[in-house]
Amino acid sequence: MKLFHLSDLHLGKRLNEFSMIEDQDYILKEITAIIEKEKPDGILIAGDVYDRSVPSEDAMRLWDAFLTGLAKMGTPVFAISGNHDSAIRLADHGEIVDAAGIHLAPVYDGTAKCFALTDGAVTVKIHLLPFLKPAVVRSIFPEEEISDYTDACRVAIDRMDLDREEINVLVSHQFVTGAEKCESEEITVGGLDNVDAAVFDGFDYVALGHIHGKQSIGRETVRYCGTPLKYSFSEKDHEKSITVLSIAGKGQIGIGEIPLRPLHDLREIRGTYEELTARKNYENTNTEDYIHAILTDENDVVDAAQKLRVIYPRLMKLTYDNKRTREQQDVTEAENVERRTPIELFEAFYEKQNNAPMSEAQRTFAMECIASIWEA
Repeated sequence: MKLFHLSDLHLGKRLNEFSMIEDQDYILKEITAIIEKEKPDGILIAGDVYDRSVPSEDAMRLWDAFLTGLAKMGTPVFAISGNHDSAIRLADHGEIVDAAGIHLAPVYDGTAKCFALTDGAVTVKIHLLPFLKPAVVRSIFPEEEISDYTDACRVAIDRMDLDREEINVLVSHQFVTGAEKCESEEITVGGLDNVDAAVFDGFDYVALGHIHGKQSIGRETVRYCGTPLKYSFSEKDHEKSITVLSIAGKGQIGIGEIPLRPLHDLREIRGTYEELTARKNYENTNTEDYIHAILTDENDVVDAAQKLRVIYPRLMKLTYDNKRTREQQDVTEAENVERRTPIELFEAFYEKQNNAPMSEAQRTFAMECIASIWEA
């Protein structure tokens, strides 16, 4: 059996004020052509179909056209909502489209939908678990002790009643501890949305969404496939692809990739203004790509961005790298946010504002406030 794993389409996304609709339309057509050629037995889509919970009309049209094309080919689709999606909007008319082989996970109500997919002697159980928050799972199972995202996923999975003799595939959208993030992802202070990979031990393959760079966590078969397009310049060196599963039997899962080529790439170019505008330096490159220009001139160039856009019309970002900028000491702790808990961040803020550490009573009060806010 062959399955394709996709996620994080982020349809309707704008990047540095540029609409990505044209690029997304192109890449979905490329994916459709690959599906038509390779004829997989099913498509797993692990959340963040849209870039926001109320998607634009253009984004909805793209999703509709993509699903319609797959339904016409008779290719089953198994899709869940991510943290960017509205679960109820994504699953709209879910029971109707089930008949067309388009299986959309409904709003989580304590039961995760499961579908059996058979190809010859191989039968795979595909479990759909949309993005979960602890408060949602706690409201459904008030008798369970659920303090974090790991607990929420553990309880939801425990309720699936897995038969471990079968081949079980989970489609999920969570941040698994240890995953390497990109700039285009939402960052939760203190890593509060982390999920321990151990909760997925009962599954033969976990098709993850949420992280934009393809990677496996803990074991090869707990995997993020990454986005089909680059959504930040931190991804400029990524090779985007479709993850391909080849399932021959229990414990026999091969993982491969099919490369994806975008309509416009995201690239960084570096040099002085004179170098970047010299004909010999740009005439043999794709000036239609999305560009981050890094100028090394010691003095700012007047209207540099507007002038460079004459040559590079999709210039998204312009920065300087010179003696002056390297000497600037910007006060920021953004790089440490993910490694510090909320109370540690608040303590550091308090001490910086008051030139004195928090007392134990103040710390206890702050922790109670944080817990109350997070619960809400």
